Amino acid sequence: MNRHRPVYLNLFKIRLPLPGVVSIMHRASGALLFLLLPLLLYLLQLSLASEQDFAQVRAWFSLPLVKLFLIGVIWGYLHHFCMGLRYLALDFDIGVDLPQARFSAKLVLVVSMVATALIGAWLW
Repeated sequence: MNRHRPVYLNLFKIRLPLPGVVSIMHRASGALLFLLLPLLLYLLQLSLASEQDFAQVRAWFSLPLVKLFLIGVIWGYLHHFCMGLRYLALDFDIGVDLPQARFSAKLVLVVSMVATALIGAWLW
């Protein structure tokens, strides 16, 4: 039995294929959305409390830095959603071959970024 296993793996030198990269991004976006959920729910609650609080939340969302943050959250949601649809298709054995898997990974990136750009342009 060959026991030449690597002792040290440099994760920065390992090159993942595109489906692996979008899979990691799916996990990262899910973790980000989970961690931001209390803040987003607090802002929703604050905006529904009174007219003054709604105006305050609306003023926060008019700041450029907050808009950029919101666009990032929107991209995280859209990427997570599109990748979830891809995983659902893979569960039904749709697109499991290598060329189809690479195409669907590229499609997830393109669709999520284009949709984010359209929504971001509308928000700005």
